[in-house]
Amino acid sequence: MTGPNITAVIEIGSTGIRLVIARIGGTQDVEILDRAGKPSRIGRDVFTLGHITREAMRESIAVLSAFREFLSGYKIRPEEARVFATSALREATNRDTFVDRVSLQTGFRITVVEDIEENHLMYLAVQHALQDERKRLARSNAMILEVGGGSTEIMLLRRGRMVASHSLHIGTVRVSEHIKAAGSSSAYLRQFLEDNVRTVCDSLEEDIPLDSIRTFIVIGSDARLAASRLEGEKTEHYSVIPRESFSSFVESTGQLSIEECVADFRISWSDAEGLVSGLAIEKHFLDRTGADFVIIPDVSIREGLLLAILKGPDNELAAEMHRQILASTAALGRKFHFDEKHAKTVTGYALAIFDALLRDYGLDRKARLLLEASSMLHDIGTIIRSSGHHKHGEYIIANSEIFGLNKNDLTIISNVVRYHRKMPPAPTHLNFIALPREDRILVTKLAAILRVADALDRGHDGKVGKLTFEKVEDRFIMRAGNRLDFSLERLSMTEKSDMFSEVFGLEPVLA
Repeated sequence: MTGPNITAVIEIGSTGIRLVIARIGGTQDVEILDRAGKPSRIGRDVFTLGHITREAMRESIAVLSAFREFLSGYKIRPEEARVFATSALREATNRDTFVDRVSLQTGFRITVVEDIEENHLMYLAVQHALQDERKRLARSNAMILEVGGGSTEIMLLRRGRMVASHSLHIGTVRVSEHIKAAGSSSAYLRQFLEDNVRTVCDSLEEDIPLDSIRTFIVIGSDARLAASRLEGEKTEHYSVIPRESFSSFVESTGQLSIEECVADFRISWSDAEGLVSGLAIEKHFLDRTGADFVIIPDVSIREGLLLAILKGPDNELAAEMHRQILASTAALGRKFHFDEKHAKTVTGYALAIFDALLRDYGLDRKARLLLEASSMLHDIGTIIRSSGHHKHGEYIIANSEIFGLNKNDLTIISNVVRYHRKMPPAPTHLNFIALPREDRILVTKLAAILRVADALDRGHDGKVGKLTFEKVEDRFIMRAGNRLDFSLERLSMTEKSDMFSEVFGLEPVLA
């Protein structure tokens, strides 16, 4: 079975290497044609030793070589497959060596996804699987949880809008290795998880009261196993299991040995090793919520990547992702008590200027999104101190998470915030100089726009109103929507327009 719409996704995870082959049709459907998977010791190596051992590297290359032969039956070349790796490879000290050896010996090109990208793909998969549950998601607060071998990914939604996303260093492989090293019992496991999850949940309470969460969604093979064994509402794409049933299953499974899990559930040894700890982590988070049911989608991060391929950049789901990114951005601002009214006013001005310049200055949709986030957060550092708040804002953003944006995006945003006032970029500014040339150029363009937009709301009163624009020779004329005294704004413009003039070759003028 071949065809131009057939694609392959390979995930190199902490506990296994898994392949999905699918036919992508139109704009709506993903048809799974084949699956394959093999256990992997990568996670166990990395989380105990810090690197991938020679044996694990050799085994992984053997598995990927077998997958290459498998894909040849579908006429899929190695370079056409989407191969990505998650937390284990992210943390491996020799990940570059591993990626290079895999490329040389199999032809597969590995992309190491960041934790926030994992959340993005997970969200896509959940959105697709729970289309029938969208009304429920829009009415209630929700937690989406995925327990992996090396990390636990959490997303918090308030009435369908993203509040926060977090990646925690709690995973089945990490926990099982810790328990094994301590030579301890199931009682120790329970106490260990209670202590760790309690600390995490206490910090999550800053984002949303966990007892207000009525929708609890769990992704992963452990939860799917529970769903297959329990009574509940079953659909083609997900299961809804009563809270009490799920909790009872976790408790009873916790009494089983690895050998008993293999025999009773007919699963591999590697899957059985993490089953008890995975379910226990899920239950501890469930216990902190007010959910009456556990929703378990029949999807994985691999389906999320397939959906990302299917949907492409210009579609309804992309618009939804944009809304969620901005909701997460606003949530970060509120966490640090930003002036939301001023932030929205400056953002409106910045985007209007951006759109007026878009055609002539090599700016694109992604740059617009980064400017939007930067504008919303430009004054976030004032919570520390008003003096130098641009530097404090840079630090806060660089060390925060915004759903749907990766570390490189956050680095760009933090630099734009850094230069929205005071001194422009200089060779002594290490965080700026460390950026690739293209990103440095982008930062200067976005920061130049943000400086002008901020000057337009110097009094934090939005009195300029709706802007219209005109380019006259070397002047960029911004006509205010209101007829008022703008002497304060013009004075601020004089102080902050130098970068704009240098970057765009235009003098900004408020008329």
